[in-house]
Amino acid sequence: MAAYDFDTVIDRRQVPTSKWDRYPEDVLPMWVADMDFSVAEPIAAALRDRLEHPVFGYGGPGPASLRDLIAEDMRDLYGWTISPADVVFLPGVVPGFNQALKAIAQPGDSLVIETPVYPPILAAAGHWDLNRVDVPVLPVAEGSAVDVDRLTGALAGAAAFLLCNPHNPTGRVRTRTELEAVAEASLSSGAVIISDEIHCDIVYGGARHIPVAALSPEVARRTITLMAASKTYNIAGLKTAYAIIPDADLRRRFVAANLGMSEGANVLGLVATEAALRHGRPWKQALLSYLEANRDHLVARLARELPGIRLNSPEATYLAWLDCSALELGDAYRFFLDKAKVAFNPGPSFGGDDHHVRLNFGCPRTLLDEGIDRMVKALSQR
Repeated sequence: MAAYDFDTVIDRRQVPTSKWDRYPEDVLPMWVADMDFSVAEPIAAALRDRLEHPVFGYGGPGPASLRDLIAEDMRDLYGWTISPADVVFLPGVVPGFNQALKAIAQPGDSLVIETPVYPPILAAAGHWDLNRVDVPVLPVAEGSAVDVDRLTGALAGAAAFLLCNPHNPTGRVRTRTELEAVAEASLSSGAVIISDEIHCDIVYGGARHIPVAALSPEVARRTITLMAASKTYNIAGLKTAYAIIPDADLRRRFVAANLGMSEGANVLGLVATEAALRHGRPWKQALLSYLEANRDHLVARLARELPGIRLNSPEATYLAWLDCSALELGDAYRFFLDKAKVAFNPGPSFGGDDHHVRLNFGCPRTLLDEGIDRMVKALSQR
């Protein structure tokens, strides 16, 4: 395997970036799902080549070569056979699930979600006057697993289930048994599954991501799957994602619902995505090894130095959901921001409570250690 550098700390304050610009310079940002690593060289090279052409017009429906690559990826990685025609390019997964809700739900319909969950998923029902039905995942002490009984009950009569798999913020990978149970309940109720699978490539150890639509042709016909290279390859700013919708009628309804809000993808993002899928796997494998080591390092240091913080070792993503309730900090986000000068995501923004925060370990090890050191110091000085 080629050598890749994930240890160099890059000064990101030289360019505008929400992760590093939101807080004062004495605060270490470990919040938004944005890694602090250089982009893979094949992606940078493809972008440089594209910049040699001086025209940057509309990207159109997306290149056929990229559609073919996505179909090959689904087959190679998940054993899921799709047609290139099933792919619809988008400016992001968030516009994608909002477009899907517009396509399939009417005001007053019920949308089922699991909480805690990625904040835009939490907010989506409100954009379309839907009745949001929250089903809490089981507590950290029980592995943040799917509460299958409550979820299947909630799906009765619902218009849609907005699934997040791998789950953000807990880092859980849904098991086949869990997915089969919720898919069966969705099919029985007539609910469409909208599956946010943006972190599908970032899976560790023995865990294996299963696209819910890959369970069966029947499930695929009732599912809108949303993916992107953006999290895996750190190109979120290029605003490119894609929906995979095997059912032609559902795909037609989805496309018609864009209403001028999310039509097409960024022309450079399409270039970057194709380069990532075509040439990026060696870099991705090196990245996963580094992230897994970061995860293990984080888990070990917290267990040794901050045993009052509970978490399950994430099976996927580069995000850790920290339960700080035993520390009795009150507002854990505010404590670590004010006393440790570390910025996490606050638990309430995910539908959780003030005792939880989400930590991003997608950074050089020295920054991860600096963040933990600051936490340890602040707690020792309480």
